[in-house]
Amino acid sequence: MFDFHSIMPIFLSLFAGLSTVIGAFIVFFSKSGSKKLITFALSFSAGVMITISFTDLFPTAEETLSKNFGKFDGVLLALLFLIIGTLIAFLIDHFIPSEESKQLIDKNNTNLYRVGFVTMIALMLHNFPEGIATYVSGYQSTTLGISIALAIALHNIPEGVSIAMPIYYSTRSKSKAFKYTFLSGIAEPVGAILAFLFLKPYINDFILSIVFGIVAGIMLYISFEELIPESRVYGFNLLYIFSLILGICIIPISHIFL
Repeated sequence: MFDFHSIMPIFLSLFAGLSTVIGAFIVFFSKSGSKKLITFALSFSAGVMITISFTDLFPTAEETLSKNFGKFDGVLLALLFLIIGTLIAFLIDHFIPSEESKQLIDKNNTNLYRVGFVTMIALMLHNFPEGIATYVSGYQSTTLGISIALAIALHNIPEGVSIAMPIYYSTRSKSKAFKYTFLSGIAEPVGAILAFLFLKPYINDFILSIVFGIVAGIMLYISFEELIPESRVYGFNLLYIFSLILGICIIPISHIFL
């Protein structure tokens, strides 16, 4: 039960989740450089997620489903699960309130603390299924798990900023900002541990193909709806396009060595 193949994905999700805390340290110790780092992390992560979706997740789902149901039905089912993943991400965005914390800071909003708290809850709900996806992917393939964990870790950094910034500026307490950021990030390995305890016996090629199709849809939605638009907000257009292309290229390059 406690073999490397089963435990390694938990550590990958722990790495991805706790990278959220890096965002808190950026708020504490960085001024001008943080915007460039956020631009790079968001854009690079988008490139990685888009590439993983189209070169690993969706093709794997399509291939497995086609073997079980035939080529035509397999492709349609893979697309269906991708669309379901996109809808899941859309519904999370639609029903969980979120606001641009930097705009609220500029307006000296008195509800800044509440915004930071709500952001933490929203990202906890977002990170929990990411932990499950990281575990399932890493259980199927360590290489794929590492790629997904890296992409999630990079976009968790600015998520940490979005929590720590309103909490820190409203309370001037580094400990509170760190605690709330940590709570958001730890939801990721919690999801992975629950997947290890309860889902592992049911993981097979068919279940993996469903999960991969759904995760691909979620990643594509996050990339095009959140990461890419947000990475362009700060005006570092050359850094944005360079980071995006680097993220797209890094996954095929990693296939050579992993």
